[in-house]
Amino acid sequence: MRAQFVMSEIGVGLRRNLTMTFAVIISVSLSLALFGGSLLMRDQVSKMKGYWYDKANVSIYLCNKNDAEATGGSACSKGAVTPEQKTALEAELKGMDLVKGVTYESADEAFKHYQEQFGKTALAASITPDQMQESFRVKLKQPEKYKVITTSFSGRDGVQSVEDQRSVTDNLFKLLGYLNWAALGIMLIMLVVALLLIVNTVRVSAFSRRRETGIMRLVGASSFYIQVPFIMEAAFAGLIGALLACGMLGAGQYFVIDHGAALREKMELINFIGWDSVLTKLPLVLVIGLLMPSLAAFIALRKYLKV
Repeated sequence: MRAQFVMSEIGVGLRRNLTMTFAVIISVSLSLALFGGSLLMRDQVSKMKGYWYDKANVSIYLCNKNDAEATGGSACSKGAVTPEQKTALEAELKGMDLVKGVTYESADEAFKHYQEQFGKTALAASITPDQMQESFRVKLKQPEKYKVITTSFSGRDGVQSVEDQRSVTDNLFKLLGYLNWAALGIMLIMLVVALLLIVNTVRVSAFSRRRETGIMRLVGASSFYIQVPFIMEAAFAGLIGALLACGMLGAGQYFVIDHGAALREKMELINFIGWDSVLTKLPLVLVIGLLMPSLAAFIALRKYLKV
């Protein structure tokens, strides 16, 4: 097969269908960018889960004087927690096989941590140390069994509430999961649009060159020889779209996470994915961008190019 002839046919096909080729490139790039973004979102959620679940504790908040005065008929109605109650609670927690570790946080320590996180807000100026609650931070060997702690210590004398921090992060992870599915749904729609554009582009290209392909059939050219320029046109457009998608993913990591918006610096509580995650997705995006249009063109040619 003469490579020069094939390349010339590719150039002719791209020039004749420049507008449709441009549409294919844009559709492929957007669909693959959404595909790569959904993969990165999945990695981000997995990394955040591992990061936060490892740090998540069950917090047992103890009654203070304000709780006892403000709540009637609740767990704190009998007054603030006593030293004996604190000692008994800590001993019971440390004696449980499920518990990996117990950390006591005093009201002063809680106030200090609160000021570190929210010291610049207007509400923080009105908070005093005596309003903060003492607490036990309980680290579990099996965090999914937090309900054992909740059931055992809720309603106990001196205990204001029992809170599992995973319940807070789970809502965030569910939201991120929904957003990921939404991105996948949009990606599938864009993918269908791209495939339809590819098929239509190949159909128009085959029709516009029906005289040339007819002559090639008469002189004994093989089916593969006739189909190759059309397939390579689609592959070329898909490859350009995939490169644009890779550029979008890289730009997102650079300008949104690392620099520009600099979310990594501004949102230190979130453990963002790094370039290693992005770079591992780029080859997959390129391969799909190359193969998807090629296969679509090959299938379309079997119908529209009678060879």
